[in-house]
Amino acid sequence: MRPLILFSRIFVGSLFVVSGLIKANDPLGFSYKLEEYFAESALGLPGLAPYALALAILACLAEVVLGFAVLFGGRLKLATVSLLVLTLFFGWLTAFTARCNDRQADGDPMTYTITVNGVEETRDMTCVTDCGCFGDAMKGSVGRSLTPWESFTKDAVLFIFLIPILLGAFMRTDTGWNTAADDRILLTGGLLFVAAWSWVFTWWGPVLFTLVAYAGYLAIKRWFSGAKAEWATAAWVALITLVFTWWCYAYLPVRDYRPYAVGKSIPEQKTMGKAPVIQTYVVYRNKTTGENKEYDASGAYPWDDENFEYVDRRIVEVEPGIQSPVSDFLLTDADGADITDGVLAETGPVLLVMMYNVETASTACLPTIAKLAQDAFANGWYVYGVSASGWEAIEELRHAHQLPFDFVQCDEKTIKTAIRSNPGVVLLQQGVVKGLWPCTEAPDFAVVKARVQ
Repeated sequence: MRPLILFSRIFVGSLFVVSGLIKANDPLGFSYKLEEYFAESALGLPGLAPYALALAILACLAEVVLGFAVLFGGRLKLATVSLLVLTLFFGWLTAFTARCNDRQADGDPMTYTITVNGVEETRDMTCVTDCGCFGDAMKGSVGRSLTPWESFTKDAVLFIFLIPILLGAFMRTDTGWNTAADDRILLTGGLLFVAAWSWVFTWWGPVLFTLVAYAGYLAIKRWFSGAKAEWATAAWVALITLVFTWWCYAYLPVRDYRPYAVGKSIPEQKTMGKAPVIQTYVVYRNKTTGENKEYDASGAYPWDDENFEYVDRRIVEVEPGIQSPVSDFLLTDADGADITDGVLAETGPVLLVMMYNVETASTACLPTIAKLAQDAFANGWYVYGVSASGWEAIEELRHAHQLPFDFVQCDEKTIKTAIRSNPGVVLLQQGVVKGLWPCTEAPDFAVVKARVQ
């Protein structure tokens, strides 16, 4: 039993640490995913949308702190019960998401009722296709996200491995705050598993973070004992997690998994999409016998035989299509013209000042951005504002802050994906992302010019 408990603690603890850090690496991205779930057409909790960022940070903090608590043995009963509750909740959420997608695919979408002008209306529910369990890390490293059913399976596996930890915490005296012998097994095993997960996600940041957490834990054990040591360790892990999360919120993700990361080519990624492979079957009735028979539409079938009449057809998806990760990157000007290809083909540098919502955008950096645009124009560069807001709101902001560039429109979700800041600056050259700057680091022209060839 003890070997199983130790292995379970290593497996569960390391996975929660890495999962929490990946979300903490991109807290805004995780909050956007929560907003999708909170929507009226999804879980029907729009009142929680304003608190999405705070809840995202809290979820990251809980996963990391509880993951290390399992590895260190700190307050193990509380930690394990908390993780069980989290796992059950996320298991329910992923199962709900999977069922919603399945019913939508079967043509029987889940519905919800809303009251509009005193009249109740039944509408189709919006299904969240990607649960966001590992943020964009799965897409950026493995090549695709977990499907909802795969996420549910992951939660089921975690639940199974949590059971031995729970039984050990409540029934065995040798399962709790680590002894020196426990540390040798659990800390070493935990670090190796964190390294394994880091290799999968092509980011060694979690290994460095784990070493820092270990150092604080071992130092605290030298000076404190008992409950004080356990709570002090929890405070230490919480502190470094919050610092890391704040840094990624203020200055963009440390490890950028998005398709708009520096060095990524948008035109190349546009060619990555592939249409699904489909097979069509047709049903014809023999007028003489009354028998219905199905034929492969790509082969021979009696379309020109007067003794047969067409009845129906069936389309089967043989191989699913692959959507380009930048398929929604479309820029349209005030006249509705699509200028995307021109922007991506431009051999000179192009600056995109992106703000998905001009009404909620921070204005603190706009004077710096306006000066950057003026200098860019003076050097023959193109500069565009990019927003999902309406033209009236865009023009109001542009004139209020004397922004010397024209705006184009783009999908809000695409802008949020491209830059985790509102506003933020994206530098392109021949469609390749050369630089990304959040509002907190709005650059001058010299900094931006150093990024181009």
